[in-house]
Amino acid sequence: MSGRVVLAVDGGNSKTDLALVRADGEVLALVRGPQSSPDHLGVDGSLGVLDELLQEALTAAGLPNGRGPVAEIGKLYLAGVDVPSEEEAMQAAATRQKLARRISVGNDTFAVLRAGTDSGWGVAIVCGAGINCRAVSPDGRQARFPALGWISGDWGGGWDVGHDAVSAAARSEDGRGQKTTLEQAVPAYFGLSTPTELAEAFHQGKISERRVMELPPVVFAEAARDEIAAAIISRLAAEIVTLIRVALERLGLTDAPVEVVLGGGLLQSGDERLISAVAFGLQDVAPKATVKVASSPPVVGAALLGLDEVEAGPDAQTRVREELATAFKAIEAPGRRGT
Repeated sequence: MSGRVVLAVDGGNSKTDLALVRADGEVLALVRGPQSSPDHLGVDGSLGVLDELLQEALTAAGLPNGRGPVAEIGKLYLAGVDVPSEEEAMQAAATRQKLARRISVGNDTFAVLRAGTDSGWGVAIVCGAGINCRAVSPDGRQARFPALGWISGDWGGGWDVGHDAVSAAARSEDGRGQKTTLEQAVPAYFGLSTPTELAEAFHQGKISERRVMELPPVVFAEAARDEIAAAIISRLAAEIVTLIRVALERLGLTDAPVEVVLGGGLLQSGDERLISAVAFGLQDVAPKATVKVASSPPVVGAALLGLDEVEAGPDAQTRVREELATAFKAIEAPGRRGT
């Protein structure tokens, strides 16, 4: 069994991690590259990134790069794969490209959940550029949301938090809203003096509007002394609790001792106000739930799901966690991409 190889992928909106591991938990290679979300690159563009990274990983691992796939199992967990039809399209394309012999594709929330739990079931919330939630019951049933942004009723993530901060700053400046320290802090982040200057820069294309996703740390910093910033954080916490509640209700797990894993940049930022508000809110809707911030990268969850499929034991799971943790120290060192 130790000779079988698992391909594990965490493809995000800003970077992609790809690992090759044996079924005994040995890490053969871990490489990092640019974003591979099909939502931004399309299926072909996403596969192009993954194929390049796979070739790099095979070289690093010293594995043959022949016509057939090296990996027995391929676990591809990608941001922007939000509905079943997108999963099916990506899986079909990855199978045609022969990234692995057996390929499954899912949203990156599933990888976050598996990385954050030993059991593999519970709830995962990912809060990065957007917000998403997945829950899995002990018997394998799933609860999910479309997570398509405002068109599917979503609010949360870096875009929405940043958007609200810019709006609050503008309304503070012209008197339509309550005074807030965001009036100074938001334009200052972009090197400007006033919300009006920032609005003109966005309007004229001098600053990309996508950069509002960079503003959550500013909001977190101001929340300690400004009630408008604090209200944005409270709204985010309430939305996270709502997603968890609905997911647990769908699976009949509101009274179960369920693990809730918080992932994504906003939730892994270490903001105590946000994490505490989520934990407090869950006391009423899921009193036996425990909240933890994800400490392992999602590609660890992808690898573990691959090992689950080949029925690897706990020793292999422990080994892959330890070896990937070591490998990440190498690729996160300045100037390094893989090991």
